[in-house]
Amino acid sequence: MIDMNVAAPLAQALEAKGYEALTAVQMAVLADGVEGRDLLVSAQTGSGKTVAFGLAIAPEILAGSDRLLYADKPIALVVAPTRELALQVKRELDWLYGVAGAQIASCVGGMDYRTEKRVLDRGTHIVVGTPGRLRDHIERGSLDLSFCRATVLDEADEMLDLGFAEDLEFILGAAPQDRRTLMFSATVPKEIETLARTFQRDAMRIIAKGETKQHADIEYRAMSVAARDREHAIFNTLRYYDAPTAIVFCKTRMNVTHLMARMTNRGFQAVALSGELSQQERTHALQSLRDGRARVCIATDVAARGIDLPGLELVIHADLPSNSDTLLHRSGRTGRAGAKGVSALIVPPAEAKKAQRLLAGAKVVAQWVKAPSAEEVQAKDDQRILEHPSLTEAVGDESAMVATLIERFGAEQTTAAFIRLWREGRSAPEVLSDSLPPPPASAPRERSEFGPSVWFTLTVGHSGRAEARWILPKICDGAGISKDGIGAIRVKEDVTYVQIAEPLAGRFGPQLELEAGLIMSRMEGEPSLDRPERAPRPVRDDRPAYKPKPSRVVEDEAIVAAPAPARKPYVKRDDAERKPYTPREDKPYAPRAAAERTPYAKRDDAERKPYAPREGAERKPYAKREDGDRKPYAPRDGAERKPYAKREDGPAGGAKFKSAGFKSFGGSADKPARAAGFKSHASEGTGYKPKAEGDRAEKRPYAPKGDDARPFTKGKPAGKPAGFKPAGDGKKPFARKSDAPARPRADAKDTSKRFVPPKGAKR
Repeated sequence: MIDMNVAAPLAQALEAKGYEALTAVQMAVLADGVEGRDLLVSAQTGSGKTVAFGLAIAPEILAGSDRLLYADKPIALVVAPTRELALQVKRELDWLYGVAGAQIASCVGGMDYRTEKRVLDRGTHIVVGTPGRLRDHIERGSLDLSFCRATVLDEADEMLDLGFAEDLEFILGAAPQDRRTLMFSATVPKEIETLARTFQRDAMRIIAKGETKQHADIEYRAMSVAARDREHAIFNTLRYYDAPTAIVFCKTRMNVTHLMARMTNRGFQAVALSGELSQQERTHALQSLRDGRARVCIATDVAARGIDLPGLELVIHADLPSNSDTLLHRSGRTGRAGAKGVSALIVPPAEAKKAQRLLAGAKVVAQWVKAPSAEEVQAKDDQRILEHPSLTEAVGDESAMVATLIERFGAEQTTAAFIRLWREGRSAPEVLSDSLPPPPASAPRERSEFGPSVWFTLTVGHSGRAEARWILPKICDGAGISKDGIGAIRVKEDVTYVQIAEPLAGRFGPQLELEAGLIMSRMEGEPSLDRPERAPRPVRDDRPAYKPKPSRVVEDEAIVAAPAPARKPYVKRDDAERKPYTPREDKPYAPRAAAERTPYAKRDDAERKPYAPREGAERKPYAKREDGDRKPYAPRDGAERKPYAKREDGPAGGAKFKSAGFKSFGGSADKPARAAGFKSHASEGTGYKPKAEGDRAEKRPYAPKGDDARPFTKGKPAGKPAGFKPAGDGKKPFARKSDAPARPRADAKDTSKRFVPPKGAKR
């Protein structure tokens, strides 16, 4: 019967879910005197913590009413370490507060931020999310916790391990100070107690009944296997127990991917779950396990907290966890709510001691067994066939087909076909090497207490850079034994002696090749491990007698007898000969007189003064000359040449006259200046050469002649210019093409100075 302290809508939801009684942790949070107080609750996994804090925060959410009204801002906040756990908490609260009409929103990484914001804008009563995404919503203003009455930290220790301490402080700082804070966790380390003292007020510590006895419904099995049989042992364990749902935990994402590929090849219905997958892929993987489309989940520790899957009866630790708390959380995925489960640890010989430490730290007792062999898996399959419910059911509509099969093939052949069909859908069992379980943990023993043993030799020594720490794991993996079965290891120059316990010596045989080139052979008797005495080095007579080097100190009596010169200690002198570290009386750093010192050398004569200007006028480099025939980079005073200057008169030597605006490429002194604004064809590059001075006075082609002058245009002329004389019988006047080269006139004067137009000139 449901406790009377439960609110009416929640009690109705529990009864509809099939709850007949509450668990220990659920009854503890509903006890008298707990309502309204901050809580620090610890309970083992699978004890119903999600429903427990859902019942605990009901007074703050419902406020005495059976039906919730519209909530503009959230009333309660639940923070979970992983996305899967946050979504699982939301599903639990959905049915728990469904009768009360609560609106619950999730804010987790990997989901669409805009969709979550729209849900928050429509109004929610409870928000469930991960620390990173919740802080993102708070910083962007889409989540307002000013009216939050209760805050729950689920699996608080895991959030601290994942590095969410700063995010938690930010989130709790955004909530009101008078809120109610509840912390739930399977374990309560010192870090959680410190966090509780910081953010809780007079918190009540609740330890659920059964916490001291860890996982009473879980059977722990430590399977000792050889290193090469690790994966085969996992396959046989899955086949032996044949659980409806199983989880295989790996240490890294790479191991998850590798094991996923191996299982898929063997026909296992498996899905992967790791941090590198998107949230949609992780959600689909968990949904496949809930729907029965997949039976094995290969995951990292991201699935070690809070994941609740139906029918999860087997947990396999393919890689041992890093600490005892992780071992408990991994194993807690099975044996939930009173169900039975198995937690199997795959332990190679090199990790046997680590497995014992983990089990001791978790305060659980495991049974050390061998991994299921191929014969045991086959026998388990045969037992399932005999116990299959289809064999005990009465024959129905299939009776006609049964009679046909028996008549055609016979009962024996039909039964054999049924067995083969049964085995075809399952992976064949793997053959494992024979390995003994390691002995239980014992106190450290002395070397002399090793017991009966057999000595072996290895074909490697100091010359091959062999070391005991390199040889030990190779022997363990090669023979499938633990390091407890190995005694002394003595590395010599070219060989190594190894002591093996007598019960395990048969595994090596007369000779065993550990790897290519490394052979381990059995000895008869014991080797001589005493170090031989070194023979004295031979004395060579051909070497000269040793003479010590003379001492650096000359021990001469005369010199020693002579009085040593007086030495003044490093003290301030009374006289003024030297005053270290004191300013000078004269002006320090003052320039010296010219006659006192000359640079680099004090010379009596002045024949040469280096690095000083010369007095003579022989050479003055890089100085402006006062006189001389040539002044570089300065305009000339003479009239010999005036580059780039307009000439006003006509000097001799073929100088050319130019007027304003006139452009020409050559000429002579007998050519007068052009009129202002005149452009010659020579200046335009057409190849035209002006006529002589006499002809120019009679006719000046292409010069303007009053108002009726025709401008120069391309193509057919519009009219006849003045003075135009047609040639021949009225043919077109001579005209040069734009691209035709210019030809000199036959009657031109001074042919030595013939004008050559520039290349590409146009008319």
